[in-house]
This record gives sequence, structure tokens and C-alpha cells, in this order.
Amino acid sequence: MASLGIDGLVSGLDTTSLINSLMSAEAMPQSLLKTKQSSTTSLVTALQALNTKVASLAESATKAATAASWNATKAVASSTSVTATTTTSAQPTALSFTVDAVAQGQVSLTSPADLAAFTGGASTLTIRKADGTLTEIAVGTDAAATARAISSSAAGVSAVAVTVGGDTRLQLSGTSTGAGAAFTVFAGTKAEVEAGTATSVGLTPTRTAQDATITLWPGSGAAQQATSATNTFSDVLTGTSITVSKVETEPVTLTVARDTAALTALASGLVGSLGVVLSEISSRSATTTTTDSDGRTIVTGGLFSGDSAVRGLQQQLSTAASYGVDGVSPSAVGITVNRDGTFAFDSTTFSAALAADPDKVQKVVAGLAQRVADVATSTSDSIDGSLTRKITGQQGVVTELGKQIENWDTRLALRRESLQKTYSALEVTLSGLQSQSSWLSSQLASLSASS
Repeated sequence: MASLGIDGLVSGLDTTSLINSLMSAEAMPQSLLKTKQSSTTSLVTALQALNTKVASLAESATKAATAASWNATKAVASSTSVTATTTTSAQPTALSFTVDAVAQGQVSLTSPADLAAFTGGASTLTIRKADGTLTEIAVGTDAAATARAISSSAAGVSAVAVTVGGDTRLQLSGTSTGAGAAFTVFAGTKAEVEAGTATSVGLTPTRTAQDATITLWPGSGAAQQATSATNTFSDVLTGTSITVSKVETEPVTLTVARDTAALTALASGLVGSLGVVLSEISSRSATTTTTDSDGRTIVTGGLFSGDSAVRGLQQQLSTAASYGVDGVSPSAVGITVNRDGTFAFDSTTFSAALAADPDKVQKVVAGLAQRVADVATSTSDSIDGSLTRKITGQQGVVTELGKQIENWDTRLALRRESLQKTYSALEVTLSGLQSQSSWLSSQLASLSASS
């Protein structure tokens, strides 16, 4: 590194330039270390990016290799008021039913007289749920305070004060739906309710708490009702959750079938993830050609050029995804290898094969996926994956190069200091010689004058 200095006042030498030139030569080994550190850092970054993509491939391949993934189903109802979701335990089927009632929560009103009675006298209300649960509530001094006390309690009831024509009453609403969420209100404590001495608070119902009800196989001798406290029935069909939103007197047909779109996405996602990894390797292994100032062609390899570990990964993945499963080629289910070694997915071929023989398609894709998953997992594992270990090793190289560069900083600083001292000493010596020369010249001049 260049620094400020005072050039030779006696010698006339440009000592600053001389020292900087010498230091440039001295710093060549450090420059080489910095170049190597930079290229190694770039390699580490590229390997980390590749490792992330390989880990994603391992996830996609593992999913495609799992048997449960191939149980993807989709439920479709003949009425928009009925929806359904399925899990991997659902089985293809069809079920007809009518919707007799939808679930709702209780909404009731107190009379103005009852409200005035317990806000003016009773200090405690008790709410009893349909299952017999009792909740005591300290009554406020007015309707608004009482409503807040009820809403903030654990009774499962919200309340609001409503005033119409000068009369105030409470609207009490159950926070849950279903017949089990029904409630009654008493003026008095839990003990008084249990003893039968509490006064029942008259409530005017505006909506009754009720369960949702559907009738399976309507119009047949096998007709049977199912109920739910909510509008969702999760135990009627295994692996299928049915939700209703309004009464349907005409039978609704719910059809559960294989989800072809989901299975197509499963296979195409595997091929897509594989293509991302192979493309990453190819792009970072490609050479670039440039021309220097003399017209010579310079060919530069990519970051992964000559890296045996990355090249080995590329070969293993290509092999795992290209050969057949039990004698069936991947091309039979829409997975093909192009001339350039890339993979392609034909959704038309896949869909046709799936419709003709779903078990064969599952066997081929899942078998291929398992091979790919084995390679990808052993490569990208966060602890002992081969690519993970390589990244760790290269990071160690970067750290070691950094220490060597720091050592060179110290060595070069000492060398510059030594050169500055040397040239300073030279100036002092030349200054002494110049003074001695001047003295000798004056002496010789005096001798010539006296003679």
C-alpha cells in the first residue's frame, strides 16, 4: 500500500515511488492469496445455493415416494351450499343426503322488567348451560355494566344492552352453535340455583340453539340422520369433512374421487425440482470464451468445472431418474430425457397412464422418486451430507486464507518500515558525505590561495 513520504532532499531520489514499487513486488504473494480467497468464497456461495436446491429436491422426491401422497382425493358436491375437504385417508365414493337444518346459536332477550329487577336488586346472575354447567356473574349497577360482566365471563354468552322506545333490555347470544350451547338465566347464586330457590329470568327467544342435521340416503329404507353442533360433519365419511351452509330439501350428491390434478402436480413437481438442480450445475460448469488485447482466445471454466463432487452428483441424479422401475420406462408415465440430458414432463401422457393403470403410474414415479430422494438426501443432509461437508471444508479454507492475508499485512508493514529506515539512513549518509566534500573543497581552495 502506498504511503506519504518525503523524497530524498540530498540524493534527489524519488524514494516514495521506489518504496512503493518494492512493496508491490513484495506483496505479490499476498495478492495471490486474496485472489484465491475471493474465488473460494465465490465457490462456497455457489455450493450453498446448490445445496439449497438439492434439499428442496430431496423434499419433493420424498413426498412423491410416499404412498400416502398418492391417495390424494377431491370432493365435489352437486350444490354450492355444500363443500368438503379430504385427507389422504379418504376413499373414492359417492354419498347423497338432504340438509334438514343448519347449526345456530341461541339468541334471547330479557324483558325490561326483569332487567330492572336484577340490576336494581340482585347482585348475582347464574347462567346454566344445557349440560348443567353453572357460571356465576356479578351484576353491574346498570344494563351496560351487566352486559360487559356477562360478555367477559366464562359462560359462553355475550350480551349487549338494547334500548327501544325508552325501554332497555339485554340481548344474550350464545358464542357457540348447537343444541348443547343452549342456556338459561337465573337471578341468584350457583348454590341457590342448585337448591331450586333462585328466580328464573324470563327470556324471549329470537333464535333457538340447534344442531346441524343431515339425512343420509333420503327416501330409502336406510335413511338415517346425522347431527353436528357445527355446520361441519367430520365423522360421516372417513377422511372427509363435509360443511353445509343452508337447508337443502332436494338430495345433494357428494362425490369423492382421485385428485388427478394433485397427482399430476406431484409428478411434475419432482421433474421440475430435478431440472432446477441439473440446470444449476450445468450453468455453473459452463465455460466462457473471451478475447484479450492481443486477439488471443481465452477460455474460462465455470465455478463447478473440474469439481468431481458436483459432477458425481449430476451423474447420480441423472441415472436415478432415467432408468426404469420393474422394467417400465419412466417415459411410459410422461417422464423423458432430452438429448441435452435435461428431463421433461408430459402431462398428457401422464394423465392417460394414470387413467389406464394408476397403480403402475404410482409404482414407477414413486420408485424413481425414492432413488432421487436417496441421492439428494445423502448429499444435502445438514449434518453429514457430502455437499454440506464440502461447503464446511471450503469455508475452513477461506478462514485459513484470511489468517495468512492478515499475517502478510503485518509482514509488509514491517518491510515498509525497514525500507523507509534504510532510505532515511542513506539520506543521512549522503548528507554527511556532502558536508565532508564541501569542507575538503574549502581546504583545497585555501591551500591554493596561500601558495
